[in-house]
Amino acid sequence: MAIVEVTIVPLGTGDTSLSSYVAKCHTVLKEEKDLKYMLTPMGTIIEGDLDKILDVIRRMHEVPFNEGAKRVSTQIKIDDRRDKETSMERKVKSVQSKLK
Repeated sequence: MAIVEVTIVPLGTGDTSLSSYVAKCHTVLKEEKDLKYMLTPMGTIIEGDLDKILDVIRRMHEVPFNEGAKRVSTQIKIDDRRDKETSMERKVKSVQSKLK
């Protein structure tokens, strides 16, 4: 199982607000029932099968273009651990346990 952070930014839209683009990207993400995700202030974390995640990111990347953007910058960070099962929650709990 992979944990992926993605940030999709339309460029040259003439507006500094991006929340409507983010919301439309999340509409695409919601269609994928096998993926778990979490919206953060700076991006979205997605957990699940890497092939499915990359497929949905590709579709999310197209959203700003469909909304009139002429350029889109997408950043992807992948944590693909194969030696044991992990999750978003486990990663956070691991750090929190070391803070005590």
